Amino acid sequence: MLVPGRGVAVLLPDGRQAALFRDRAGELYAVDNRDPFTGAAVLSRGLTGTHRGRPFVASPLLKQRFDLLSGQCLDEESVRVATYEVKAA
Repeated sequence: MLVPGRGVAVLLPDGRQAALFRDRAGELYAVDNRDPFTGAAVLSRGLTGTHRGRPFVASPLLKQRFDLLSGQCLDEESVRVATYEVKAA
């Protein structure tokens, strides 16, 4: 069971990792698990929140925030992480 507000790392078929999140409204999001600032696979352990009504995850290392819908870094405009479509089973 995926706990709202907490993330988990999942292995994709091609060997990459994604960070999967469920928000408190039940919506699912997935972004690349690799923090582009450090290279560490840690975004699944980040804190979730909202900024201007949009969900984000903050990296547990340097605290940069990534929009869970677009992957855009909210703190450094030139940086983005991949996002993935999520289908609930």
